[in-house]
Amino acid sequence: MNRVAFFLAWIFSGFACHAYADVSVVASIKPVQSLAAALMEGAGTPALLVDGASSPHGYSLKPSQAHLLEHADIVFWIGPDLEQFLVKPLTSIGRQADTVALEEAPGVVLYDPREGGTFEPDDHDNADGDHHDGEHHGGHDPHIWLDPFNAIAMARQIAATLSEDDPANADLYQANLARLEKQLNTLIASVQKQLAPLSGRQFIVFHDAYRYFEERFGVHAAGSITIHPDVAPGAERIRQIRKRIGELDTVCVFAEPQFPPTMVRVVTEGTVVKAAVLDPLGSNIDSGPDLYAQLIEGLANTVSECLSSNAQQQ
Repeated sequence: MNRVAFFLAWIFSGFACHAYADVSVVASIKPVQSLAAALMEGAGTPALLVDGASSPHGYSLKPSQAHLLEHADIVFWIGPDLEQFLVKPLTSIGRQADTVALEEAPGVVLYDPREGGTFEPDDHDNADGDHHDGEHHGGHDPHIWLDPFNAIAMARQIAATLSEDDPANADLYQANLARLEKQLNTLIASVQKQLAPLSGRQFIVFHDAYRYFEERFGVHAAGSITIHPDVAPGAERIRQIRKRIGELDTVCVFAEPQFPPTMVRVVTEGTVVKAAVLDPLGSNIDSGPDLYAQLIEGLANTVSECLSSNAQQQ
């Protein structure tokens, strides 16, 4: 081999360890896309359906997104309790795809929805939740990604599906999975340490989306402004929440970027409670492999800042 040929072989040898992904992958929401992107790093990038400040609750599929589903080999989503807008398309235009509902992933812990919108302390007594081990029983809280332990279980399912459907890159997916698990375990330990001093503080959320985060990290919402995010709360609901705020010593009320802040202003009017914004989807974070960790860190920082400032006011 002459020197030029040897040099070129050396240059390109680094690219021979894996091939570009032989599958077209679509993810429903940004946290799912982030996990899939981290696992596909070095082989490809999954497409994303629900981007920006849109909410999967009541979302409408666009023609360009229908085209993505039509040509997808794999679709990763949470499941029908969250992305109801995907149920029919996945059985029609996306019927050729390998559809993976991550709420059914082995190891995912599922919680039943809390009822009534005002949460009592005994709602949190079972810190381990209902461990369905990936079996779908329906009617559960679908915001499973907000517990990073669930994210690890989801990532394992994503990696297994990618490895099966794209065996040429199976080693890459498994290596990426090992790195991602290590990162998520470090993230869990860091957030637990950050929020541990605030375990006795309570707050109000816009809708009941944060139980998985609460149970994992020991901070607890006292109620939600709306029971169903698609339905504006009525006068009686507002009265109940304002009464709930009055029953607590201090409280933060959290809005969400996916929904208008009007109701938060109505609830907090005439009170001294602090308002802030929690973003369960990472709507203001660039999509990609780093989004998931930034999302969880962002939630932790916002909760910590609000609860700590209120604690100092006592």
